[in-house]
Amino acid sequence: MSTLHVPPGRAGRLRLRHSLDVAERGADLLEQKLRILRAEHQRLQRAEEAAARTWHERVTEAETWLVRGLLLSGEGALEAAAEALDRTDVEARWTSFMGALCPADVSCTVPARSPTAAAPANTALVHAEASYREVVRAAAEHAAAAAAVRIIGTEVLSTRQRVRSLQRHWIPSLREALARTELALEQSEHEDAVRRRWAAGVRREGGSRSP
Repeated sequence: MSTLHVPPGRAGRLRLRHSLDVAERGADLLEQKLRILRAEHQRLQRAEEAAARTWHERVTEAETWLVRGLLLSGEGALEAAAEALDRTDVEARWTSFMGALCPADVSCTVPARSPTAAAPANTALVHAEASYREVVRAAAEHAAAAAAVRIIGTEVLSTRQRVRSLQRHWIPSLREALARTELALEQSEHEDAVRRRWAAGVRREGGSRSP
């Protein structure tokens, strides 16, 4: 938090009152944001957990077919089948949520085997290839979900720290400074009133002594 620089007198009181009002309204808005972020973070966590389960299920299925294919035709057949495959393109669509940029969804393009390429050596490898295509898609979806959880989680922590800083430090400091300023003004106004009464009394006494 920045250091308080308060001008003397009524100008300082006005500035402190304005700063306190802004800080309190800011804390209220941040608390609302924090509630929304927490709810979204919990939703994203559930989505990430579901995506992780799907990914692991796809991996288990693909590995089962792969083992069968290797037992039937050996590792050479696997290498030959893999030579005909091209790279996979993954693209995430990003969105802004409460000021945080995070992935909303992901598209995964797994190229099909070229018609001119030799087919896998056995049916199990054909199933394995198809299953691993689903593994790649599931992995991309899980990665996007995990990134969203991490980003929104970081925003939750940052917002919570800002709320605490306002409520525990900045707002109490402003209230304390305002109380001191109002007390000083009250004392100053009291002293001015005493001086005015004293001056008025002196003038009356001087007037009564005139010939």
